Amino acid sequence: MTDKKHYGADMIVDTLANHHVDYVFGIPGAKIDRVFEKLEHPTNPKAPKLIVARHEQNAAFMAGGIGRITGKPGVTIVTSGPGASNLATGLATANTEGDPVLGIAGQVKRADLLRSTHQRMRNADLFEPITKYSAEIQDPENTSEIISNAYQAAASGKQGTSFVSVPQDVSDSVVKTAPIDPIEEPRLGPASLADMMEVAQKIKEAELPVLLLGMRASSEEVTSAIRNLLRTTELPVVETFQGAGIVSHKQVQNFYGRVGLFRNQPGDKLLAQSDLVIAIGYDPVEYEPRNWNPNADAKIIVIDNSPAEIDNNFQPKTELIGDIAQTLDLLTPQLREYKVPGGASRYLADLQKQLTTRDVPPVDSSKQLTHPLSIIAALQKRVTDEMTVTVDVGSHYIWMARHFRSYEPRHLLFSNGMQTLGVALPWAIAATLVRPGKKAVSISGDGGFLFSGMELETAVRLHANIVHIIWNDGNYDMVKFQEELKYNGQSAGVHFGPVDFVKYAESFGAKGYRVNEPGQLDEVLDKAFAVNGGPVLVDIPVDYTENHELGKVMLPDQL
Repeated sequence: MTDKKHYGADMIVDTLANHHVDYVFGIPGAKIDRVFEKLEHPTNPKAPKLIVARHEQNAAFMAGGIGRITGKPGVTIVTSGPGASNLATGLATANTEGDPVLGIAGQVKRADLLRSTHQRMRNADLFEPITKYSAEIQDPENTSEIISNAYQAAASGKQGTSFVSVPQDVSDSVVKTAPIDPIEEPRLGPASLADMMEVAQKIKEAELPVLLLGMRASSEEVTSAIRNLLRTTELPVVETFQGAGIVSHKQVQNFYGRVGLFRNQPGDKLLAQSDLVIAIGYDPVEYEPRNWNPNADAKIIVIDNSPAEIDNNFQPKTELIGDIAQTLDLLTPQLREYKVPGGASRYLADLQKQLTTRDVPPVDSSKQLTHPLSIIAALQKRVTDEMTVTVDVGSHYIWMARHFRSYEPRHLLFSNGMQTLGVALPWAIAATLVRPGKKAVSISGDGGFLFSGMELETAVRLHANIVHIIWNDGNYDMVKFQEELKYNGQSAGVHFGPVDFVKYAESFGAKGYRVNEPGQLDEVLDKAFAVNGGPVLVDIPVDYTENHELGKVMLPDQL
C-alpha cells in the first residue's frame, strides 16, 4: 500500500525538483535515510537522480563539478556525524573557488541536539565559516523555505556553497506546506554608460592595455561577449587558470597565456609591462594581486557583477559593475577596430613566440621516463574542444596549467583557490553526466589519485566515458621538489610504496594500461582514447627532473 503522507523528506526532494536539480550525489545513513528512500523510489516523477558515491568528500567534489560546469548548484546529501564532517573539504573547496553547491546532511533528532549522543554534532556551526549560508531546520514546515534560501545563496552573486542540517525527526515528520517554486533569477542591467565611455577612452589612450579574464568571465554569455569584443580589437588577453578556454581557436593571436602559482610566464611579463589592466570577472583567490602587482602601481579597471575586493595591491581606478555580458556588449562598439600601438605590437610578437616555443617537448631517446611536455603534446593531439579535462593537484598540475591549451570555457578545470587533492576523477564523472556522449580526461599524480581512486567503481557503474591518466613518480612530488629547494636538497614525508594501478583499475572493472617506456606513449593513448562505455586508466611513469627549474619561477609564498 502506497504511503500518501507527505514527509519532510518529500519536501526536500520536491524542492530540489522544483529547482530543476538533475542529480544528487551522496551516501546514506540512518539519520537521512528517508530522503534516500524518496530519491531511490521516487513518488515525484521529476525527482533528481541519485548517484551513490564511495566517499562523502568525493560526492561533494562531484556536486562541485556540476556547479562549475553549469553555473547551477550541484547537490550532495549525506548522513550525520562523519557523513557531515567528510563534506567539509569538498564544500570548502567549492566555496573558495566559486563553484555553487548545496550540501545537505542528516542530524540527530531535535530532542537529542544538546545531549552527548550517537553522531550528534553542531553541524551548522561547523559549516558556517566555510560556506555562504549554513542553517539547521528546526520546524518541518520550514523545510522547503530553508532549502530554497540555501539554493539561492549558493547560486547568486559571488557563487559558493550552502549547507543545510536536517534533524532525523524533521525528515520523518508529516508536513502540510507546499514546496516552494524557485524565484526567477533577477537580471542585472549593464554598468553606467557614462563610465563605459570613460573606460573606452582610457583603453584607447593606453600604450599596452591587457584583459585579465577570471572565473566569472567563463559563463557562456560572458565568453560570447568577450569573443565578440576580440573579433574587432587587438586587445591582448591573459587568462587565470579558472578562465581557461575563454579565448577561442580563432583568437589565439590575442592570447598570451595563463597566470597563477608560478611567475615569469609570458602572461606575467605582459601584466607587469601593461599600463592598464582590465580585470573581467576576476577573483583575487585565482592569483593574488600581490603576485602580479607587487609594487601596487598597476592601473586597474574592473568589469564585474559585484564590487571588487580591495587590498593593498588591488585598487581599481574604475569599476563597471553590472551584468558583465551586457556591459561588454555596450563597450565593444566604442572600441571597434582598436589596434595596439606599434611599439607594443613588437613586444607582443616576442611574447607570442615565447609562448609557442616553450611548449615543444625535448628530444632525448636515452630517457627511460616520459617527459611532461611529451605527455601534454600527446594529449593536445587527442583532446578535442568538446572534451572536458580535469586536473588534480601535484607537479602535473603546474605543467598542465602552464602548457596545455584549451579553447572552450569550463572545459579545463583546476583546483586553484584551495588546491585540493583528489578532485580530478569526481569532476570528470560530473562532466560525463552534464555533457553526455562527450569523453572526459582526468589527470592526477600517483599520490593524489588514491584520494578519490575508489570512485573508479562509481565511474564503472555509470559507464562514464573517462580516460584517467596518472603521472607516476612514487612521491608527493609537488611537495618534494619544493622541500628540496628550501632545505638544501632534502625532503621529508613525501615517499610512499608502489601501486599496480593497472590491476587496481581492472579490479573495479575498468581497463588499465601502462606506458613502460616513452616510445609506447602514442600507442597506449590511442588504445585508451578508443575505449567507450566505461573508464580507462593509463599509468605513465614520468620524468620530473626539470621540476627544480619550475621551482625557480614559483612564487616565494608557494615554497
